[in-house]
Amino acid sequence: MITIIGWVWLGIIVGMLVGMVTTSLLANNKQTDLEAENLHLRFVRDSLKEEIFRLENQTKPKPRNKRNLRAKSIKIGK
Repeated sequence: MITIIGWVWLGIIVGMLVGMVTTSLLANNKQTDLEAENLHLRFVRDSLKEEIFRLENQTKPKPRNKRNLRAKSIKIGK
């Protein structure tokens, strides 16, 4: 009877250890994925900032020259 209780406790302890190791490995993979996504989002943010600054610092286009159009004599009819 005592040996059965001992085996049950041993199974519980080994199961807890295996569960903790599995959980830590899965959490580590998830953390690595989140860190990689964080680095990607930082890169995108910096790229967009550079694009905004580049667009803000552009000079305004030179206005068009007005044409000097003169009205010519228009003959109506004959």
